[in-house]
Amino acid sequence: MTGEPWLEHNLTHEEYLKILDLMKREPNHLELALFGVMWSEHCGYKNSKAHLKKLPTKGPAVLQGPGENAGVVDLGDGLAVAFKMESHNHPSAIEPYQGAATGVGGIIRDVFAMGARPIASLDSLRFGDLTLPKTRRLLHGVVAGIGGYGNCIGIPTVGGEAFFHPSFNGNPLVNAMCLGLLRSDRIFKGQAAGLGNSVMLVGARTGRDGVKGASFASEELSADDPDKRPNVQVGDPFMEKLLLEALLEILDQDLVVGLQDLGAAGLTSASVEMAGRAGNGLRLDLEKVPLRETGLAPWEIMLSESQERTLLVIEPAKVPEVMAIFAKWDLLAVPVGEVTAGGDFEIRLNGETLARVPASFLTEEVPIYNRESQEPAYYAERKKADLTAINAYADFGDLLTKLLGSPNLCSRAFIYEQYDFMVGLNTVIRPGGDGALLRLPNSSKGLAIAVDGDSRKVFLDPYLGAAHSVAEAALNVAVTGARPLALTNCLNFGNPEDPEIYWQFTKATDGLAKAALELETPVTGGNVSFYNERDGEAIYPTPTIGVVGLLTDLSRRLTHEFKAPEDLAFLLGESLEELGASEAHYFLTGRDEGPVPSLNLGHVKNLCRLLETLAAEGLLQSAHDCSLGGLAVALAESALAGKLGLTAKWSGPISPGAAYFGESAGRVVVTLTPANRAPFLDFCARYALPVTELGVVGGDNLDLTYNDKTIKVSLEILRKAYYDSLAILAAL
Repeated sequence: MTGEPWLEHNLTHEEYLKILDLMKREPNHLELALFGVMWSEHCGYKNSKAHLKKLPTKGPAVLQGPGENAGVVDLGDGLAVAFKMESHNHPSAIEPYQGAATGVGGIIRDVFAMGARPIASLDSLRFGDLTLPKTRRLLHGVVAGIGGYGNCIGIPTVGGEAFFHPSFNGNPLVNAMCLGLLRSDRIFKGQAAGLGNSVMLVGARTGRDGVKGASFASEELSADDPDKRPNVQVGDPFMEKLLLEALLEILDQDLVVGLQDLGAAGLTSASVEMAGRAGNGLRLDLEKVPLRETGLAPWEIMLSESQERTLLVIEPAKVPEVMAIFAKWDLLAVPVGEVTAGGDFEIRLNGETLARVPASFLTEEVPIYNRESQEPAYYAERKKADLTAINAYADFGDLLTKLLGSPNLCSRAFIYEQYDFMVGLNTVIRPGGDGALLRLPNSSKGLAIAVDGDSRKVFLDPYLGAAHSVAEAALNVAVTGARPLALTNCLNFGNPEDPEIYWQFTKATDGLAKAALELETPVTGGNVSFYNERDGEAIYPTPTIGVVGLLTDLSRRLTHEFKAPEDLAFLLGESLEELGASEAHYFLTGRDEGPVPSLNLGHVKNLCRLLETLAAEGLLQSAHDCSLGGLAVALAESALAGKLGLTAKWSGPISPGAAYFGESAGRVVVTLTPANRAPFLDFCARYALPVTELGVVGGDNLDLTYNDKTIKVSLEILRKAYYDSLAILAAL
């Protein structure tokens, strides 16, 4: 090999020297390509693994933690849930429809590769300034891609979030989460076990789409993005539906030794990871791989990320039965290799060995970097802020109306109404509130799910902001009445080779680890997405958190809307003089600044347990997490959802701006009947949680008075601002 061959595969010179030392020879082009994808950030986690080890991964309900296709948590009664979240950011920036669609398809395959039947999807989205035509085009394409794939495959999209900020102008974030149900004693793993067992490729044929997708995901975006469209996969949800059913059938018949989704790095990653987990070798015969087009080079076959493909390990005697089942579903199932002794990953073509690399070199010898980190220059400066804009605003009713019509606080109905969120008829709490809630089969139990992240707070304080994101997701599950059990994450950051970006990452993982530990929500898996930059401009750091929780009695579920006139409204939690990092301050000034609100994780844990208890006792009419936009926004959302107003009057030591629009953490608005007031207050005292009585539900207005500052706005005015804005803002 001549020149600098490592550069073509996004390897450094030092990494190439390590490869030479491991191999004791010069690798050929195909072997170097294998190292390139397996040692990429997207597959190898070389810049993140050192810090991911800090995350708590074990707990009484965790049946499978990180390291497999998805995590698994026990739900009791022999039932478990498999779930995971991953990113498809770069593909969505280049080709928004297919990028988002294949992100959904990929995460669905991760779940059914565990032997689970997928039951729901969620998404977490970040876009730039909505006044820009490009942002609107990306929004429409991504939403259409998510809906197109999920609707066609028949898996409901039951929740998610969307946030708009100029830091995402060049690099949107598309994070997809999926959940599936399985028997707790039938968890399948991606292991190439059993010497001599057949390796079968099932599903779609292999094409050139998605070639080098993993390497592409480990690069910054730039002006030549259109040239990278071939790196974006093309999805077929109808084929994935067939693949899902065929796989579940062969799993039910105990025909499978191991299975692995073909995602990032395609055949390479699936084969190497399966061999590595089992400590075996694996041989692939490329002439047996079904191709969609002629002329594919061996490296293209190995690095293609064509969708709707899965790799199986099957005992030889069972291969004909597996092939017959796939043929029934009109799908290909082709033996393409064999599990071997010795630990080598071997690629052959017509009997000739093209590449031979010990699988452990590709999985266990990935260089692990603990990069230089440096506190960003902006960090201390942003804490020094003039936070007087909110309190200086004359008409708080006008401010509330405008906030409810702003991109980050208005209704997301324009997005989720494009999704089928009722297919399967198990969606009990629909999109539009806090957490989603699904009915478990043949059970009175429910599964609650929420996805959250707070890019602004993480930017201003990565440690505290990441902890806020975990607490917010946990509370969004708790306000349904469920107990949070565990979490998955997707950690979206800029270039880790930049010391300031790496500082953000290390601090955020510290905060995530602390919150997950304190809230007893272990991390069962997830994804790291680095290099989210365009032309050197990084996104706001965005750890996205997905939490699952269990509700033991569906009849005790809680939703966020006001239920009946004369109900009493209370605020659980404490409001402090905290206007920094707030949506209202940004709305008025265009500046992200000020101290991030404090966070008492013990208080949040107690609040989650209190909500679970109050729901089980049947003492609440509604519950709604108070977060982005503050208390006034939370009250307006509950009033609009229930089509009932509120008359409230309370007092306190903080400023009116902080009382209405501050974003103090760990607060929930609840309503209850007057008859339940005494037992409700007794439980609050038992859990040592602050509680403020606000007022009485009813009427057609939001009529709020804090100290001497009043907000009085009709629900009709608020409704028009809240429900109509996003469709208008997103109009092309």
